[in-house]
This record gives sequence, C-alpha cells and structure tokens, in this order.
Amino acid sequence: MNFKRYIVIVVAAMMAMGAWAQNATSSPSSRFGYGELNDNLPGAYRAMGGVGLGMRSNKAINSAQPASYTACDSLTFMFDIAGSFLYTSYGDSYGERSRLNGNLEYVTLQFPLWRQYIALSAGVTPYSAMGYELSESGVVDTAYHYTHTYSGEGGFTQVYGGLSFNICNWVALGANVYYMFGDLTKIRSQYFAESDVKGASQKDYLRVNSLRVRYGLQLFHTFGKHTVVLGGVFENKQRFSRSEYLQLETTTNDTVSVMSNCFEMPMTYGAGVSYNYADRLTVGLDYQCQDWSNTLYFDATSKLRNRDRWSLGVEYRNDPTSRKYVDRMCWRLGANYTTSYAMSQSMPEFGVSAGLGLPLRTIGTVINATVEYVHRGAMSGKDQLSENSVRLVVNASIAEHWFFKRKL
Repeated sequence: MNFKRYIVIVVAAMMAMGAWAQNATSSPSSRFGYGELNDNLPGAYRAMGGVGLGMRSNKAINSAQPASYTACDSLTFMFDIAGSFLYTSYGDSYGERSRLNGNLEYVTLQFPLWRQYIALSAGVTPYSAMGYELSESGVVDTAYHYTHTYSGEGGFTQVYGGLSFNICNWVALGANVYYMFGDLTKIRSQYFAESDVKGASQKDYLRVNSLRVRYGLQLFHTFGKHTVVLGGVFENKQRFSRSEYLQLETTTNDTVSVMSNCFEMPMTYGAGVSYNYADRLTVGLDYQCQDWSNTLYFDATSKLRNRDRWSLGVEYRNDPTSRKYVDRMCWRLGANYTTSYAMSQSMPEFGVSAGLGLPLRTIGTVINATVEYVHRGAMSGKDQLSENSVRLVVNASIAEHWFFKRKL
C-alpha cells in the first residue's frame, strides 16, 4: 500500500469521524457533563482492560502515552484503524430497554523521523459521545396527564499530532497536541394530554473549539529476557479557547441565554507499569485521574467529581518466532474499574475484556478483535438505573517497511 492510498484512507476516515458522536452511544448516563468519555487506547490494549500508560511496543500505536512512539521500528510505517459494534441494555423503575450502535473508533498513524530517537504519531480519535432518549409519564391532581421526555446527542472529536524523543537508552519523553471540536445538544420537554394545558421545552446547545496538550514520560530497561516499563502522563487544566452555549426555552415566550468562556478541561495525571518476558508474556497495571472537581462547568466547580480509573491486563503468546500460526497468536484478558464524574448521580463502572491478535502471514499486519463487557450503575434494585453493554472492537494494525534503500 503506497503513501497516497494511506492519505485517501485518512481523509475518508476523518470525514466519517465528523459524524462519529451521533451514533456512538445510547447510554442514559451520557447526559451528564460532556457525555461518555473515551480513553483513546488501541484495540490491543483495550482487550487488556484498558492499560496503556506503561505499555511500550512496536506493534501498537499508543496515542494515550505520547512517550511510547519511539518504540516503533526505525524502518516501519504504522497505520491503525478500528470500528466497533455496541449492544446496550438498561433498566430502571420504568422498565428495560436496549439499543444497538456502530461506529468508527479511531484512525492513527506512526513513523520514525530519526532512527530510534525521534518518532511522530497523528490521528483522529473521539473524546466524548452523547446519545440518549428517556421519557416518563404521570398525573397531576388526578386530572392532567403529562409526559416528560429527555434526549441528547453529539460529542467531541479530537485531531492530534505527537512527537516522542529518546533522551537515552532508557528514558523517553513525548507530547501530544490536540485540536478538539464538536457540539452537544440536550432537549427537555413536557407535554400534557389535555389540550387546555400548554407544554414547555428547553434546548441546550454547547459548541467548542479548543487546543490542549498531553505530556508523557517512560522509563524502560531490559534485563536479559525481562523488560520493565514505568510510564506517566500529565495534562494541565485548560479552559476552552472558544465555546458557545445557547439555551432556548419555549413556554409562552422564547428566551435565549448566551454563555461563553465558562467551560474547562480537567487536569489529568496517571501512571502505569508493565512487565514483559521474552516477548511472550506481558502484564500491565494503570491508574489515571481526571480532576473534574476543580474544573469549571457552567462557570462553577461544584457540579462534577473526579474520575478515577484502574486497569489491569495480561497478554500471552506461546512463541512469536514459531512457524505454527496458533503459537504466534496473542491472547489477552483484562479488567477495569472507573468512577463516574457526574455529581448528580453515582454511576461506577466495572468492565472485563478479552481479545485475540491475529497476525497475517504475508505482511506486517495484525487484526485485533476485542470483546468488552461493562456494567454501569447499581448492582441491584429496580428503582435505580443500571446498564449492561457488550462492545465488539475490530482493528487492523498495519506495519510496512518504508524507510530503507532497495538494492538493484
């Protein structure tokens, strides 16, 4: 595959990402904050429970950890594209519902700039998604029958470019610059069955354009067949460079409220560690915190809480140099626990994942398939909202040798 063909794929994928957030989720919990957040991990690491900060490999583009890019082969161009299908069922005191969604997950690429010392990565990834439809009915004074409806859609997408530098044989630094854009729309309505009673509705619309930066550090060393990697990331709190919020209330008259410069992105920090034995067994552990409690949201810092995420994963393959195909396959398992950043409702999330890495025989490409199960909300009780979702993620990680002189 030549360079022009990659450019066509990237441009087409970026156009598709423009509509990514419209159908990426149907979770009622996405109505809080900026929606359902994405941790931007490659398919291989999602199968390992979402580890990534301490992961360093020449077989995956790890955009969550910008210091990892120099792990790529100094002669190889890498390209990764992923898509997913999501089935979600959720229930509360009003009953149970289910939805099916499908979308493009991400498009990323990576290649060396100078031997093993400097590498570049770029791509398009989601930051958040919103998509829900809820309704409830009741009676006022035994005479007026009403229906409340709640709906929302949209999300934020980010285009990033990152550089990684090997300071020495065991230290790497990196940074990603993100351009974020997108919009969120929320609608709340109340209607009455009786024609002599007027209903009302409210529409909230938020549009943002902004830049932010993520810094990464990795310390790594190999002892014979044993490799240990320690990694960390940091993002400073950042106010949106441009935001627009409109509110339209429809009752007897129309009222429009306009707000700007009162929304921020949180300070984020995290650390991870991984251990690899002979390129056969890999174990990773991550922790990450997003400090939403000190982040402006509607010009206040009391509407969101911190989002903490713990991840644990393992990957095994019997023999990466074997001629038997099954020996070169990767088997992955993982688990994670994430707290909700919504102050108004506690929705902790527990997930488990499993996956396969299927190397192709003739080219440097691996097809990764991941199945994730996530439970969010109450473990029991019909009066509390709970969600169960199963997501299938399939990605193709393509690696080709470009940067060498061919002999005549």
